[in-house]
Amino acid sequence: MKKLFKLTLAVIAMVLFTSAQTMAQRTVSGTITDSAGEALIGANVLEKGTTNGTITDLDGSYSLTVATGATLVFSFTGYTDQEVVVGNSGVINIALDEGELLDEIVVTGYGSQRSKEVTSAVESISEEEFNKGPINDPAQLLQGKVAGLQVYNRGGDPNASSTIRLRGISTVGANVQPLVVIDGIVGASLDNVDPNDIAEISVLKDGSAAAIYGSRGSSGVILVTTKSGSDGAVKISYNGQLTTSSPVNGVQSMSASEFVAAGGTDLANSTNWLDEVTRSGMTQIHNISASGGAGNTNYRISANLRGVDGILKNSGFDQFNTRLAFNTKTLNDKLKIAFTTSFTNRDQQFGFQEALRYAVTYNPSAPIFGADAPFDFNSARFGGYFESGGFDNFNPVSIIEQNINNGERREFNYGATLDYSLTDNLTITGRIAQQNVSLNTVQYYPTTSLFRGNATSPIRKGSASLYDQQNSFDLYEAYGTYLGSTDAIDFTLTAGYSFQENNFFDNFLSLGDFPNNGTDFYNLIETSQDLSLVSNAGLIGAGSNATENDRIIAFFARANVTIGNGIFLNASVRREGATRLGPDNKWGIFPAFGVGVDLNQYLDIASVDLFKVRLGYGETGSLPGQVGLAQDLRAIVNSPDGTVTTQPSRLGNPNLGWESKKETNLGVEFASGRFSSTLDLYNRVISDFILNIGIDAAVNGGFSSQIQNAGQLSTNGLELALNYDVADSPDFGWTTGVILSSYKSTLDEFNIEAPTLRANLGAPGQNATDVVRVAIGEEIGNIWGPVFAGVDADGAIMFEDVNGDGTLKTDQGQALEDDADFAVLGNGIPDLELGWTNQITVGDWQINAFFRGAFGHSLVNTFRAFYEPRIASQSNYNYVNTSLSNPDVTSARFSSLYVEKADFFKLDNLTVSRSFDVSGSSAFESVALSLNVRNPFVITSYTGTDPEPSLVDTGASANGDGGGGSDVLAPGLDRRNNYFSSRAITFGVNVNF
Repeated sequence: MKKLFKLTLAVIAMVLFTSAQTMAQRTVSGTITDSAGEALIGANVLEKGTTNGTITDLDGSYSLTVATGATLVFSFTGYTDQEVVVGNSGVINIALDEGELLDEIVVTGYGSQRSKEVTSAVESISEEEFNKGPINDPAQLLQGKVAGLQVYNRGGDPNASSTIRLRGISTVGANVQPLVVIDGIVGASLDNVDPNDIAEISVLKDGSAAAIYGSRGSSGVILVTTKSGSDGAVKISYNGQLTTSSPVNGVQSMSASEFVAAGGTDLANSTNWLDEVTRSGMTQIHNISASGGAGNTNYRISANLRGVDGILKNSGFDQFNTRLAFNTKTLNDKLKIAFTTSFTNRDQQFGFQEALRYAVTYNPSAPIFGADAPFDFNSARFGGYFESGGFDNFNPVSIIEQNINNGERREFNYGATLDYSLTDNLTITGRIAQQNVSLNTVQYYPTTSLFRGNATSPIRKGSASLYDQQNSFDLYEAYGTYLGSTDAIDFTLTAGYSFQENNFFDNFLSLGDFPNNGTDFYNLIETSQDLSLVSNAGLIGAGSNATENDRIIAFFARANVTIGNGIFLNASVRREGATRLGPDNKWGIFPAFGVGVDLNQYLDIASVDLFKVRLGYGETGSLPGQVGLAQDLRAIVNSPDGTVTTQPSRLGNPNLGWESKKETNLGVEFASGRFSSTLDLYNRVISDFILNIGIDAAVNGGFSSQIQNAGQLSTNGLELALNYDVADSPDFGWTTGVILSSYKSTLDEFNIEAPTLRANLGAPGQNATDVVRVAIGEEIGNIWGPVFAGVDADGAIMFEDVNGDGTLKTDQGQALEDDADFAVLGNGIPDLELGWTNQITVGDWQINAFFRGAFGHSLVNTFRAFYEPRIASQSNYNYVNTSLSNPDVTSARFSSLYVEKADFFKLDNLTVSRSFDVSGSSAFESVALSLNVRNPFVITSYTGTDPEPSLVDTGASANGDGGGGSDVLAPGLDRRNNYFSSRAITFGVNVNF
């Protein structure tokens, strides 16, 4: 609160000081808008025949002292000039008619610009261009819409957030997700904004655009603008959607008869386990909003209800969200106040994705319930279910029906922005925001659950885990914006201060050995015998963390200059300090500059509307992912006698600094009539990764590791966007657009001297097999292994003599030897990604068809690698039975046989809608119905569940335990714990009252 008080005093002092310098003068004032009522920023107001003039501010407002009877000339690029004689009125509002309008307003960091003036790679997507259908994650609105932006949710788990990557890997040891800014609030949560409340999203793609956000901008910046109110009577809008979704592209495995015929253990039943654990998921979405306003005040309030069932039984969520936007002007329109607040409550059933995995591998001739077993079976021991036993082998129906994996998440935030116009040209902005998030989860495994419940143990059955988390974020910012102009130069200057603070608290408790299965004991944890039995000493798991006063403080400045409406300059700098860094290296400077030239302004090429070339450079940083990495870490040791001691673990690093990213971007924008295109070529160099490095404990006081800055990675990429209005008439319209993107990342430096392998396949039987090669000078994502050459007469796998020396060296332990017969089997990163949008209007009908594809990437199909070989000792596990299966393979050895090209082209989203004429109704303003299909078809040769790229490796999982990793240097593994993909059909209705 002290900082808020000081910030408020500073703003008030600036207001009083500047106001004292301005003598009270009679002026002509007003606003300049386009024909649709949208404010025009930077429009020129000139007293004719003089040099006396001004430009409109961020609200399209102006104020100018002129002589009585003077003529004012109002002008703006792309619009027809207007002249008005000043009479007795002191207010003149102007609506300019469009000439050749080329420039929309683009939201950028701490301001906005005309798109023509932008010198960096920025792309804006409006509500009309968003993906349609049952969108539960706002990031999915952008999937395939922005060149260079990768948005993937492999399989479509309703409780999972999308993986978002902008131009590939942006960091190795820090945050890899883009920074989200909602209505100017830095670091706001996408989870607390409903997709129905979003009006526009801008993506700052390159370093020159993102540098104004400093250490939080390395992975790119996503600027979200939510819907606001409008003047006039109250308008009520309702959007409703009803969706049914069903599984598609499950892993192909054998039926009971096929399995028994192949030599599998016959348990005298026939069970389609995938059908037993999946369902047709139903989703309901209801959004109602009310907006209106009078005079200088407008508002919009909305409420959103979502009930989402995943295709996996007992997975999904129920969510309530509400949002308020309030805007007003006061003090003779000098002070503009914008206030937003939002609240979200989500009750979640996370379910168990492991059930999908075991539905593929569990014996298809086994029964669901023990009573149907072909022999005497103690089914009461397992809650009535059948269990065949064995390593990594669990009844999938028992998993989802007996166990609990639930959570509740609450988010509340508010933000207030005050803009005060000190003069016609100078505006001071103050912003206050706070976000609070609480999360609690519970996992419970009863005494009868074999899966994590230890049902076969004579002692200590059952388990409960409880987790609680509290997180608060505070933001205080103040900045000034000055709009100026001379005869041929228009400029905007911005300078400000930002203070961000995060506070995090959590606690965890796990315990077990419950008395029976009579109730869900996670609500009666005091009955756990871990609390009373001496023999259970040390079995309780407990932990808590607190990271208080995690702060970022920054000072920033930017200048945008337009010369002769043809040359555009941009320069910014941000000086930033962070408490997460070492005490000797807390502060950094992040500069950026850009230049753009509209060549057509000087070449005047016939039929060309825009031919702009721009060049930008920017530096950004990434902070450590955790607090305290620069300080000493000592491990707590609990001795049997009850004493507690510590021992050295990780040595502090007073010089721990940022990860650094330097990026250069060359762009060309072209527009001619109905055709427009944008080409971007970029190079980015990321250095000083934040890595845990092993050190010599003998000379470092017993500390065996230290967090250090080391390594370098470079990326070169290309992005191309093409748009064409094929037809534009009252009866038929068709707009089509294609985006293409490609990049390659190379590891230049790392904390290794020789190549290494990572991404371990895991159990059963392949714990010693790592499949992704990491080496200095090589591309990221290379899948490494021997090359399959067939099977000999004895069923043994044969491999190629890759180097042709006559000697085979294909053992995993030989993988990195110079003469090993290993090769690059594929790469986990696509060579090319494509998005193709088609918007068609036929009378009252609208068709939106969006296609998406990725080409050149490969995936390790781990289901095939483990369960396709016909291993006699594993006859109780089902066999994967794809078109690539070779029944002669009787041993599990990783090779090129299990690496598949995963190219795909899919119709991602198809929407057909119709608007109805209700002009004769006094109750309705408009009515529209829609039918949407998501994922109607996919063209691919990949035999796994989902050909989408796997950009992050989550790690191996086995025997009921998940992976939980996050390795950006090991893309390309289709792990066995992924959610399966689905197809969804949605009926929608939109009514405006």
